[in-house]
Amino acid sequence: MSIGKRAIPNASSVDEANQVVCGNWLQAIEQHYQLCSVNSTINDILDIGCSVGVSTRFLADRFPSAKVTGLDLSPYFLAVAQFKEKEMIPRKNPISWVHANGEATDLPSNSFDLVSLAYVIHECPTRAIVGLVKEAFRLLRPGGMLAITDNSPKSKILRELSPVLFTLMKSTEPFLDEYYLTDVEEIMTEAGFVNVYSTLTDPRHRTVMGTVP
Repeated sequence: MSIGKRAIPNASSVDEANQVVCGNWLQAIEQHYQLCSVNSTINDILDIGCSVGVSTRFLADRFPSAKVTGLDLSPYFLAVAQFKEKEMIPRKNPISWVHANGEATDLPSNSFDLVSLAYVIHECPTRAIVGLVKEAFRLLRPGGMLAITDNSPKSKILRELSPVLFTLMKSTEPFLDEYYLTDVEEIMTEAGFVNVYSTLTDPRHRTVMGTVP
């Protein structure tokens, strides 16, 4: 909730803020996929680091004909995700929930059209980001796409945070400095992705996308 409200502070509600933030992110994914992918439709989606399933449900709502899987390392987050999903109207394609490490999922190679990492990599050291990107490349079919949305190092708002606020933020984000020094686009290119492109999708966040040749 805080991600959306801080990004869109003038929104009338948290729900409205989340709709704007996630709507922009999903629109960027659709546009990049249509422009760069040889595949006609997104049939299988994997949301790595899904937490309690907020991003997973947005993906499932946007692509209702796709089979969507939410994956997380925490069984507790996944239990909440499943509980929240049971409270909602049943979907034509129910979301699957998988407990696994995003760097080594044990899922079949070439089995997804879209892999998403939403607000995950700022929590990770660079070596883990490299592992996540390499695993995403393995999991994607030719023409498939990786979409990473997270804090933008180029965000004017984040760059102008006072030292006190930035230090306070880092107190709960131990890898934040390392994240801001990590070239995500270069990591994706080195992993084999092409058409790597980054766009600011709201005042605080970017979405970095790339496709498998």
